[in-house]
Amino acid sequence: MIKTYFEKPPVQNTILVGMVGLVIYYFAFVFEFKYDFDWAVFVTEGQYGHMGHLMLNGLNTTLTVTFYSTLIALACGTIFGLARLSKFKPVYWFATCYVEFFRNTPLMIQLFFWNFALPNAFPEEIRFKLFEMDFEFWCATIGCGIFTGAFMAEIIRAGIQSIPKGLLEASYSSGLTFTQTLRKIILPLAFREIIPPLGSEFLNNMKNTSLAMTIGVTELFWSMQEVLSLTYRTFEAIVVATLIYLILSLIIAGIMYVVNEKLKIMPRDKVTPLRKIADIIFWPFDLIGQVLEYVLWYFRKSPDKRTVSPITRLTKTSVKQLILFAKILFISGLAYSLYAIGMAIAHFNFTVIWANLPTLLFWRFPNGDETEFFMGFGGLAGSILIAIIAITGSFFIGLIIGMGRSAKNRVLRIPCTLYIELFRGVPLILVIFWFYMVVLPFVFKVYIQAFWAGTIALTFFFSAYIAETVRGGIENIPPGQVEAAKASGLTYFQTMRKIILPQALKQMLPALVGMFIAAFKDTSLLYIIGVMELLRAGYAVNNRLMVYPFEIYTTILVLYFIFSYIMSLYAKRLERRLSPERVRIDM
Repeated sequence: MIKTYFEKPPVQNTILVGMVGLVIYYFAFVFEFKYDFDWAVFVTEGQYGHMGHLMLNGLNTTLTVTFYSTLIALACGTIFGLARLSKFKPVYWFATCYVEFFRNTPLMIQLFFWNFALPNAFPEEIRFKLFEMDFEFWCATIGCGIFTGAFMAEIIRAGIQSIPKGLLEASYSSGLTFTQTLRKIILPLAFREIIPPLGSEFLNNMKNTSLAMTIGVTELFWSMQEVLSLTYRTFEAIVVATLIYLILSLIIAGIMYVVNEKLKIMPRDKVTPLRKIADIIFWPFDLIGQVLEYVLWYFRKSPDKRTVSPITRLTKTSVKQLILFAKILFISGLAYSLYAIGMAIAHFNFTVIWANLPTLLFWRFPNGDETEFFMGFGGLAGSILIAIIAITGSFFIGLIIGMGRSAKNRVLRIPCTLYIELFRGVPLILVIFWFYMVVLPFVFKVYIQAFWAGTIALTFFFSAYIAETVRGGIENIPPGQVEAAKASGLTYFQTMRKIILPQALKQMLPALVGMFIAAFKDTSLLYIIGVMELLRAGYAVNNRLMVYPFEIYTTILVLYFIFSYIMSLYAKRLERRLSPERVRIDM
């Protein structure tokens, strides 16, 4: 009787309103939040300038970096995604190395390498010219683009691979050429598959631009830090930055949702209002496509003219020679690049690397002083420990949130959805600042070491992503099994524990391993609050030596890559064991 009563929507809405009222009452009258708010700091001219204008300038830089880096990422993703399907092995292996290397190393250490280490490879005159042309801005833009392009390459490759092989065989048997098959069959079908994950990468790229502040780019997060340091308005600065990032995330998600709606195949009598809006928005692009299609149709070759002219034969021969020349040129360029990299590595000071390797692996453990975490424990071992603790804690939180997100009851579903969207809509570096500077010291009056503050922030951040993984795993279970469990008299929790979760967890294992890799790489962001993980340890070593940035940052990249790549191989092995076989498409 009570259960049936609480399943009614008006009752659920009343409970939600009551919960919101209790939260407001608690923070307004019970909880003593002793903080003097001053929101006017963003609308008035202060001693150090107009803080609102500073935030707007940072937003403008963030949007600029996001726009250019997205274009670079799309170009790299398309080129290397197609190259990953090439039968020409040098191209395939080059694209594979690009994807695996940039996906398995943190973006922050890549930005550090481009900004601090790469200029030392050039002569002093070129180095000065680089820094005269806003080097940090372009370093962040190109770095974010190359990093995101590695993820987009895999999405594009997977989208093309998802096309049934029978469609390709049917197109070839119908007389279509490879170019026609690519334009009329492969790409239209592939785009419907890859638009949603590409939208996620656009969103991630926007959030990743917040890391540009670590190399001196005056984007939104840098502006937030300036407001915080100049006015001491900690709460106001972080709240405003959070709201801006959430609005940007919602805008990008909305745009991609409209694009996805436009690409859906639906009958004319079942067109949704959103689809009509999408048709109006994309009408100019449809018109351009129709014009191009007409032009191609008009200039098509007549079926009656089957004779091949000498010029056509010459053209085909020239194309084959051109392709052969391009292959030779590519192999020559690749060989020279490998030679240059090998010579650069050969000139490394390996004595310096070997002498500082224990520091990079363990920091000062076990010789650290009392002010450091666990006798100076840090470096690579510290990063691994943080990732293990964060993923373990986030798994249990994400399991609960994911179950609540998939529940039909609004009292459970809406709060869990808000939790997920809040943490997924802001950059991780901002979440770290929230826990380190606001939530723990201001709300809970807890002052702990940066190691634990950063680990807690990672735990709550990744729990939102794990919750979505749990929700997806639960929704993949056939509904008939749930109905059969109810018919057998099992309760909701018994159904989850005995039937749904055991099957869902099996599907979630590869994603959870991938999440652990992401958590391990993102421990590099704790550098910003002083945690002595691998990147912070390498930065400290480089500041002490001053003249060996190439050796130190290359070693850090290799350490990150080795551990991440081993775990990614394990994730792929799990995916092969738990997923059906797929046919590889060669291009």
